[in-house]
Amino acid sequence: MQTPGPASQKRKLSDDVRVRLLAMIEGGRTRPGDPLPSERELMDQLGVGRPVIREAMQALEQAGLIEIRHGERARVAEPSVGRMVDQVSQSMKHLLIHSPATLEHLKEARLTFEMEMARMAARRAGPSDLDRLAETVAEQASALAEPRRFRLLDGRFHRDIAAISGNPIWAALSDALFRWLNDFHVDLVSVPGAEALTLAEHRDIIAAIASGNADRAAAMMADHLNRANDLYRKAARG
Repeated sequence: MQTPGPASQKRKLSDDVRVRLLAMIEGGRTRPGDPLPSERELMDQLGVGRPVIREAMQALEQAGLIEIRHGERARVAEPSVGRMVDQVSQSMKHLLIHSPATLEHLKEARLTFEMEMARMAARRAGPSDLDRLAETVAEQASALAEPRRFRLLDGRFHRDIAAISGNPIWAALSDALFRWLNDFHVDLVSVPGAEALTLAEHRDIIAAIASGNADRAAAMMADHLNRANDLYRKAARG
């Protein structure tokens, strides 16, 4: 039987330390914003060296559970849906680059999600929500000569619709879905020359939401995304 080498022993130690630190964070001994013990204190408490402590802390930082700043003690991170979404972005980037099936699944998931967000918005939107959507589209219309800004405002329009739900998880997810496509497959959220159609469809979606007809709002959103997908496919074929 092979004896574990120093590297594997270190990994096991850092895993043990990570679990113990996690228990400290989740057990109520610390609250968001509270500093963790210093590296020296943790070394003394846990009986391990500085490299093991740092490896465990880095794993917790990557999980979005603590914040590490140079020259300061690590602190428990404030809970954030946005931070949670960011943690999976690198894995999603890898999947989108290397798995065509994942891209198709993401497009299907976005369509279903956006339809439900439009349906929910039609039931809950107030005057201030409709004004916000109209302002975003007006700003988008002023960005016709700025493709990157136009795209970002496109993403904001969809996020604004999700935000009408009052659920910050939906808003963060809307932002993530658009951002993943924009960052890793920009051709799937933008077709040069289709800006006028995008604006017209955005205005139609606002009108459907304003009418309070949830099914119509969902149908308008589906038509918008499906027509866009058709344009993207034609553009890809050249």
